[in-house]
Amino acid sequence: MTNLWSKTIAPGDKWSGVIAKGRLLTFTALKDDANAAVMLYNAHDLTERYNMPDTLKAQYTAHLTRGNVLMSDNGRVLASIVEDGLGWHDTISGLTTRESTDAKYGATNYQTLRNDWLRSGYENFAVELVRCGLGVRDLGPVVNLFAKVACDEEGAMVYDGSHCKEGSTVTLRTDMDVLIVISNTPNPLNPSTVYPEAAVKLDVSLAPEFRPETDYCYHFRGENRRAFENTAEYHLLARP
Repeated sequence: MTNLWSKTIAPGDKWSGVIAKGRLLTFTALKDDANAAVMLYNAHDLTERYNMPDTLKAQYTAHLTRGNVLMSDNGRVLASIVEDGLGWHDTISGLTTRESTDAKYGATNYQTLRNDWLRSGYENFAVELVRCGLGVRDLGPVVNLFAKVACDEEGAMVYDGSHCKEGSTVTLRTDMDVLIVISNTPNPLNPSTVYPEAAVKLDVSLAPEFRPETDYCYHFRGENRRAFENTAEYHLLARP
């Protein structure tokens, strides 16, 4: 598969951009214990975005892996997980804040440390959303790629620090033109008091032609099939 574009997102860094339908987005952890917080929007209608409750409810899961799709609040497929070397990506932990980052890693600020200050996920998203014509009111639950958070027998949420190893990958296919916002900041439940140092590489390539009759994600759940049908209808009716 020919690579179209690559971007390495350093620890604490962020990125946003529009990626066309029919692309493969391969995320690679360049060190252990990576966490890439991701949010997706319809590039042509930013009021349509990833809907965590519908995505999880429709697919009978609390985490994401190969076969799962990221559904929008209009019941369409923004992206599908077509390859996954980990088997679990967190959907419920959200983002770090300025307060939680200072409390866990020590207070830092740009005025003192310039680009070496420790960024939070919420601040990164706030900046990128404004750049894209949105605001913090447009921020909802995110997908934390590479992270595993499960519940123990008492219902407590537990972070698995051994889950993501250097070289781990996950690949999303864009099923609509999407605006993607990414923040390489720690998972809020990571117990380490040392700010993680794992950079994340993003490679974008052309996806093979989508064929519903053989597509793994299409057949993964009956609800997925209906979401793909809604997406196909959207593209058919929106076509000039």
